[in-house]
Amino acid sequence: MSRSAARARAGQDRTSLYAEITDKIIAEMEAGCVPWVQPWGTAAVKAPLSMPKNAATGRGYSGINVLILWGAVIERGFVGQSWLTFRQALSLGGNVRKGERGTTVVYADRFTPEEERRRAERDGSEPGAIAFLKRFTVFNADQCEGLPDDIAIAAPPSPEGLILPQAEALIAATNIDFRIRGGRAFYNPADDFVQVPPPQAYFEPINWHRTALHELGHASGAAHRLNRDLSGSFGSKKYAFEELVAEMTSAFVCASLGITPTVRHADYIGSWLEVIRENDRAIVRAASAASKAADYLLAFLPDSTEPIDADRTASVLAA
Repeated sequence: MSRSAARARAGQDRTSLYAEITDKIIAEMEAGCVPWVQPWGTAAVKAPLSMPKNAATGRGYSGINVLILWGAVIERGFVGQSWLTFRQALSLGGNVRKGERGTTVVYADRFTPEEERRRAERDGSEPGAIAFLKRFTVFNADQCEGLPDDIAIAAPPSPEGLILPQAEALIAATNIDFRIRGGRAFYNPADDFVQVPPPQAYFEPINWHRTALHELGHASGAAHRLNRDLSGSFGSKKYAFEELVAEMTSAFVCASLGITPTVRHADYIGSWLEVIRENDRAIVRAASAASKAADYLLAFLPDSTEPIDADRTASVLAA
């Protein structure tokens, strides 16, 4: 069989596979669902138990700031307890990574106004001091890049075997800014990056792949890629439609990579089914958009990637 014929045959097989997965998604949505539960733990990566400190000055934080910063580490899965202001990161030759959200801490002190100081001198009494509270925004060193080696914090590598090589190769080949960190999975359209918790945070390794490919599905719709409408706000019809597209994209790509394409967000999307039913063409349009997104992502898969062994993939994920 010629190379062109093989590609055509592969395209036909893929189309058939997409149709099969689309039918499965519709069936799961129609069956009714329970409230969605995220497939990963709340603390994705545990930082060492220690007191938070300022990475530029070496001074430790105290009081309520300790609780604020500990809470941020737990909630967002940072891997260290070192913090910097935006300007401090720049002064050290680094910078806060684009799209990162800071944490607000407070600084409490007292000061004596000059007028009060003069009054105390005239009266021979102790000057009165006024308490003040100042807010600062700090960033974990894990949110920065370009910092000196003794300050920079690298996330611990994922245990070998948790990310399948074909999925890892595809993610790298797309050149999409893909960050494995934190305790939330999302695509940030404004700054064009994907964030997914590390695979060791997931209750089942297979769910990391479904989540990663779901968020890559969203990223495929960026204006400079497939230019889908990503402007929908939470609860809107546009939002529901894009979730359908991303979920089916994930299922299509999973199936193409030999990963069982269970619909991870089936119950989540089910909550939007009533809205989507208002347009009986929505599922067809979403499936079409998902096919384009899956083809777009899979086209990046290096030719040198080893053939996918579905049985081996299943055994690795089940281990």
